[in-house]
Amino acid sequence: MPLTPADPFAPLRRLSAALLPVALLALPLPAPAQTETGAGDLPVEEIQAFGEVFERIKRAYVEEVDDATLLRNAMRGMLSELDPHSTFLDAEAYRTLQESTQGEFGGVGIEVGKRDGQLTVVTPIDDTPASRAGLQAQDIILRIDDTPTEGLSLQEAVDLMRGDPGTEIRLTIMREGESAPLSVTIEREIIRTQSVKHELLAPGFGYLRISQFQTRTGDQVIEALETLRQAGASKGLVLDLRNNPGGVLQAAVDVADAFLDEGLIVYTEGRLPDSAMSFSAGRETAAPEVPLVVLINGGSASAAGIVAGALQDQRRGVVMGTESFGKGSVQQIMPLGEDEALKLTTALYFTPSGRSIQAQGIAPDVEVVRGRLEVAERSALRVREADLEGHLEGNGDGRRADELSSRLRDDYQLGEALNLLKALNVLSQRDAPVTESPAATE
Repeated sequence: MPLTPADPFAPLRRLSAALLPVALLALPLPAPAQTETGAGDLPVEEIQAFGEVFERIKRAYVEEVDDATLLRNAMRGMLSELDPHSTFLDAEAYRTLQESTQGEFGGVGIEVGKRDGQLTVVTPIDDTPASRAGLQAQDIILRIDDTPTEGLSLQEAVDLMRGDPGTEIRLTIMREGESAPLSVTIEREIIRTQSVKHELLAPGFGYLRISQFQTRTGDQVIEALETLRQAGASKGLVLDLRNNPGGVLQAAVDVADAFLDEGLIVYTEGRLPDSAMSFSAGRETAAPEVPLVVLINGGSASAAGIVAGALQDQRRGVVMGTESFGKGSVQQIMPLGEDEALKLTTALYFTPSGRSIQAQGIAPDVEVVRGRLEVAERSALRVREADLEGHLEGNGDGRRADELSSRLRDDYQLGEALNLLKALNVLSQRDAPVTESPAATE
């Protein structure tokens, strides 16, 4: 006997009154006799099919499922088929999103996404269990503990990787260049991220690292630039956006504005009138003239692409590294009551020259692949002036190759960025006008 109900709309009418307006009645229901739908109407046949599926599950599924669970699953399905970044946020996921934009969340410290149907590492976040365990951008996660990731939704995979601090998780990954999968065991902890770090790489040359764009990242960049200025970093600056998964759009605008004193930063276009936005730099800037190199790689996504693209188009700095991830879409958070929300892609963003980064990425001006700067060991048989007892001290800064920080020795891209800044500094000094002293008279 067929299970089709006499009234296919009956199960929909029985759903919770609190959920119906959100899920089904945002648009007007068509009259039953209507056969063609207008742009704002719900299609009759599809709604009938939905009602039949809903009723069959309610009556025939091996275990009883409540209406709210079925409806939430339906919403997840609708959003998951749109694009990789649109999703339904239940109470836990919504809370996690809010915490991450504030800089604190639980887990292993990893940004993941789906690429060609595979769970892929977008980037490990700095100073987290994931980064300390050696996970890399583009690693493919095959298993989470004993659970294969094939067929898991992104949210299901994230839920499996969450857990109480101190508990362990085992990830089986496939990495390009490796002949067999790797097994990595990571201990979960509360992740508290400092999105901005800074230091001097060499006298006169500063380093500014942004690991992700959070609510206060713009203010933190201003503070870091002032600290570097006081430390004498006037010859050049490296802005490191590698493995930066993005974050808050306004934070990206604020960071780009710190280096620009005029011009367009980014604009967005979407179907709704309020999705078309444009952001430009203000006159005041924290670092208007310091030579700049921007480092990006395959883990630089979303807001990181906004900053790199703006500085590249405005010719404010040299972009170095490898092509960015290529996420150029804007997600809007739409609350559903107090505890749940939709994260919905509503627009694409464009660089000042009109480039769409979506699925394209930012191409560096100077391509430098990941590697290691090898510093030659000093031979015991090799004698230098500095090794002689009683040698005269020079007037340099005393830094030798074997005294370079481990950061520069282990990071070929950063070393090349510093070399480029030093070369630009030399060229600028050569181009400066020479003031001759008046000839001395006898």
